[in-house]
Order: sequence, then structure tokens, then C-alpha cells
Amino acid sequence: MKTPLPDVDLTRMAAQLEALGHPTRLALYRLMVRAGPEGIPVGRLQEALGIPASTLSHHLAKLTAQGLVSRERQATTLICRADFETMTGLVGFLNDECCADSCTRARPDAPVTADGDA
Repeated sequence: MKTPLPDVDLTRMAAQLEALGHPTRLALYRLMVRAGPEGIPVGRLQEALGIPASTLSHHLAKLTAQGLVSRERQATTLICRADFETMTGLVGFLNDECCADSCTRARPDAPVTADGDA
């Protein structure tokens, strides 16, 4: 008999992954992750990707709606930040599921011995 999956919000996580599933949004998110908690001005994002402001705004709205990104106005500059807690939860959920139903529960990062066992 199958064990039920842990009680997680799969619908929310699927929507977050879907938002990241677009190449432009993934590139935007990557830039914000690389910028760290200080964030990055929206103008630098636009410059780095070479996309129109309206397109950038559309993609940022999708990422923001899924809780992956926050935006903060500092004087005349709009700063965009990756929400690291949300990112860690999403990536952690996937990582924690690794090999959950395996008999050996070997993890991909587990050392492999000479006979192939983890």
C-alpha cells in the first residue's frame, strides 16, 4: 500500500515552478538570486536582459504573484529581490523528497563505495 505524500501545498509549489518555467523569468530570477539580499535595481535587470520595460514588468508581476520576488521602491529606484525563504522551501521540498520511497534511501550526494553501495 502506498504511503500518502506529506501534507504540502503542491498547488502553490506547482505554480511557483510554472512561473520559473519561462526562460525570461528564470533568467530574471537567477539575476536576483545572484544579487543576494540587497537586491538589484529594475533598470539593471532590464539592461542585463535587453527586454522592453513592459515585458520586464509582466514577468516580474508573475514572479511576485507567486511569492518568489519582492519589490521595494527606494527613492526613484525600484529594487527587486528574490525571496530566499520561498526559494529555500521550494528547492528544499524537492531535495527532501529525494529517494524517499527507495529501499536504501541513498541520496545522490552520498559517497559511493568501491562495490557501488552508498
